[in-house]
Amino acid sequence: MKLLILSLSCFFLSIAGRAHPSVLDSIPANPADVETVSSILTALYDVISGPAGQTRNWDRMRTLFAPEARLIPTGKRKDGTYDHRVFNLEQYILNAKPDFEKEGFFEKEISRKTDQYGSVVQVFSTYESKHQATDATPFTRGINSIQLWNDGKRWWILSVFWQGETADNPIPEKYLQ
Repeated sequence: MKLLILSLSCFFLSIAGRAHPSVLDSIPANPADVETVSSILTALYDVISGPAGQTRNWDRMRTLFAPEARLIPTGKRKDGTYDHRVFNLEQYILNAKPDFEKEGFFEKEISRKTDQYGSVVQVFSTYESKHQATDATPFTRGINSIQLWNDGKRWWILSVFWQGETADNPIPEKYLQ
């Protein structure tokens, strides 16, 4: 009995992080969104940005990410220690959706540093976020560390790991150029 419970637990843990298979099978990516590193990053920022009350195109977002992809915010706690949270794509959507629809959220890339080896790409994408596209100043800035992979046909986002800028941790100048 313990072996059966352990086996079932391992099985459910192994599939818990996967995107719903019917979504991946039924929604093909727009080829223009996934043909280059620049196009997939443009699509990523575009899909999360929009005014209050606008539902984001979550199906489009699903087509950008590999099924096992992770989104990981990190930051400083009130006690001064750092922490992070790990979301699969569906968890991220459920977590972000209410805030994105309640308040406007526009995020854009302001600088990029890219390293590539073969089909593996690491991008430090410096961003700024505003509640309205016309806001004079962002309410936050930070850096998205984005890992991408090309399967020979298209680009996939494997992870987005980010940290917002703080007064005691400003964005270094080299990531603003």
